[in-house]
Amino acid sequence: MAAELGGLLVIGGGISGVTCTEHLASQFPAEDVYLITASPLIKAVTNLKQVSRVLEEFDVTEQISTELERQYPNIKVVQSAVSELKCDEKKIITKDGSEYFYKKLCVCAGAKPKLIDQGNPYVLGIRDTDSAQEFQRHLANARRVVIVGNGGIALELVYEIEGCEVIWAIKDKSIGNTFFDAGAAQFLISQLRADKAATSLTCKRSRYTMDVPATSWPVYVQLTNGNTYGCDFLVSATGVVPNIEPFICGNNFDLGEDGGLRVNEHMRTSLPDIYAAGDICTASWKRSALWQQMRLWTQARQMGWYAAKCITADLLGQDIEMDFCFELFAHITKFFNYKVILLGKYNAQGLGTDHELLLRCTKGMEYVKVVMQNGRMMGAVLIGETDLEETFENLILNQMDLSQYGENLLDPNIDIEDYFD
Repeated sequence: MAAELGGLLVIGGGISGVTCTEHLASQFPAEDVYLITASPLIKAVTNLKQVSRVLEEFDVTEQISTELERQYPNIKVVQSAVSELKCDEKKIITKDGSEYFYKKLCVCAGAKPKLIDQGNPYVLGIRDTDSAQEFQRHLANARRVVIVGNGGIALELVYEIEGCEVIWAIKDKSIGNTFFDAGAAQFLISQLRADKAATSLTCKRSRYTMDVPATSWPVYVQLTNGNTYGCDFLVSATGVVPNIEPFICGNNFDLGEDGGLRVNEHMRTSLPDIYAAGDICTASWKRSALWQQMRLWTQARQMGWYAAKCITADLLGQDIEMDFCFELFAHITKFFNYKVILLGKYNAQGLGTDHELLLRCTKGMEYVKVVMQNGRMMGAVLIGETDLEETFENLILNQMDLSQYGENLLDPNIDIEDYFD
């Protein structure tokens, strides 16, 4: 079975793939847009809210694919994994043997977990935060769970899992070091202990005692500190790798250092008429000094939308400029029931030692960190209801010289918004 020659194809039912498909369908209502996905469920963005010029807040929900087809009559969802890409023939072959030809293809196949032990039934990998509620159904009868990792998924799970003991194993000196410095980590972990004091959850790093071998646990974990723990399951939340395997065999893609498909400023890969977006791609254009790629839902949505915009411009013969969302890294999420906003070089990425930090912390309420360089704001971490996100976004984008304000920039008695809005 083959689709009509020269269609628009998108691969991947995650945020980037669905966003790209929706935008293409709206731009070309008379043309069929095929979405090839291995799962019967797709991820959709709901409750989208524009918080500021760059910051977006939204929920991610799972929907059956027929809902997408109902909203867009020209979208055709193909539920099957991809077996092979033949770029010379501009053809996709799916696992069920079907063939789909394309004139433009956008690969949004995401990434897959880097599991500690492949094929072990007691080692679970969780790609995204679908999150604790779904995961707890798998762990309904668990007495103890070991979580290995220190990224967003691990943070989410440690906070949300209830009803069993949790041992959290991390290799870093503080929690969430991808997102936070040690000060922010301490602010959050105090909240974790306070909120969960009434439950059986424990949060430990390296000071463990040896398990008493009275119980016959299904699996044991030995840590580098020499201690061994029994548990019902181990969650491997140790990062992801771009899911490129179905596409690279026989195709000469340029790959990034992180293993993703390299894309230029128009989301094009190195092969003709093939674009990529989301976790599978590596941004290889000359980046803004205030933006970095991170494999987050925020960027998956932005890249999927921008890839569709680039495909549209290409098909219509129009010029297109880099979208403004790539000028400033901006991400909003929630950890330990706190709103968390990350802006620009929030962890002083790439700034070396040539920077200074301004901090403001009110225990149990807010944590504010600003990264300054040569009197200019380069990044910020906002935890809690600070209401500073729009002001700080403007200050980072405008690169105003703030030297004259010094530490008063974060003085809680000064309404900074009055000065800089």
